[in-house]
Amino acid sequence: MGMGMGGARGGTGAWVAGERWRRILFLALASLSFLLSLILLFLSAPRLHLPSLAPSSAAASAVRRGPDAPPCLAYLLTGARGDGRRLLRLLLAVYHPRNRYVLHLSADAPDAERLSLAAGVAGAAPAVGAFGNVAVVGTPTAGTPVGSSGLAGTLRAAAVLLRLHPDWDWFLTLNAADYPLVTQDDLIHILSSVPRDLNFIDHTSDIGPKESEKVQEMIVDAGIYLSGRTNFFRATQKRPTPDAFKFFTGSPWVILNRQFIEYCILGWENLPRILLMYFNNVMLPQEGYFHSVICNSLDFRNLTVNNDLRFMVRDDPSQTEPIFLSREHYGQMVDSGAPFARPFRENDPLLDMIDGNILKRWSHGAIPGAWCSGRKRWFSDPCSQWGDVNIVRPGPQAVKLHQYINRTLGEAKSRSNSCK
Repeated sequence: MGMGMGGARGGTGAWVAGERWRRILFLALASLSFLLSLILLFLSAPRLHLPSLAPSSAAASAVRRGPDAPPCLAYLLTGARGDGRRLLRLLLAVYHPRNRYVLHLSADAPDAERLSLAAGVAGAAPAVGAFGNVAVVGTPTAGTPVGSSGLAGTLRAAAVLLRLHPDWDWFLTLNAADYPLVTQDDLIHILSSVPRDLNFIDHTSDIGPKESEKVQEMIVDAGIYLSGRTNFFRATQKRPTPDAFKFFTGSPWVILNRQFIEYCILGWENLPRILLMYFNNVMLPQEGYFHSVICNSLDFRNLTVNNDLRFMVRDDPSQTEPIFLSREHYGQMVDSGAPFARPFRENDPLLDMIDGNILKRWSHGAIPGAWCSGRKRWFSDPCSQWGDVNIVRPGPQAVKLHQYINRTLGEAKSRSNSCK
């Protein structure tokens, strides 16, 4: 998959000095280019396809914000070529007028699919246009399977959310293969009693036998400067394990509070920038960047909950990727109380079971909640009309979610510091 960067070698196998330094200079320039591109993205106006309907000032002003109001969740929903329909279904499954949403189809998806997604968002539910809380990224990053372009896309989306809507409490990342197991009323209700300075991030410093691959190997993601998915360049030499900070790794799916996201984006200390330069050349930076920043920060290391709040199944604990969920996992999945599960196949009948039995989804519209005031009829969507969006009405699954969150927080409290 990678293309070797080895230079000319003499008969003894030694590097030719000039070639070696050209390789080092290339890595350094790639890192600098990555940082400069992120800075420009943060400072420039985001180019987004927004819903065609202008947001209603009356609807937007009806949403209460602040510590005394229910929490506001900022979602990043990501997908690749062919995932447009899945992202739209996922959006409607997690939609609530109180929340904020950015949808990102990576650059390998054609513009026609991106425009179709934007049009689908605009017509998905009247509330989307009225509250103006959904955006589709119009100039995407490459989103290669490995390398730093995926991390760049995540940081860019977080920066866009901070600039457009600086009033949310948690930043959640979901993929097209994810799906919720609770309604947004359930989730918002339970999170209302959770301290808003906590970060849910699966992490460990036990790299084990993969230290050479995860920490020491250097690559350059060609997706930084080339559109679409492409090969990466692998350096032939490896760098030593860093001693200026401790390396952490874990799940790439995170739930992070706004203060920590601001810390990573605005970088009022050098730590986020230093680690960003380092993780620019890491094979899987999304499995280590946020984890290493938060666990090396004196301000945030004690505000971590070592759990990504996802239900996943692995046939073998040594597996890095979970297996696709199927009907045989339904009971275990529901009983777990986790708010999200992954991965699902596209249009899997299991998703219809979740819609019908748990989320009570009506037709192909948004998941109904207390905010929906329309009458439920076979020809009309109850969420086409709405009342007070600051009221949430938890359902039966909220009981299991409450138990799950309490158990998770209890485990976190039993450790004096989870970043070990």
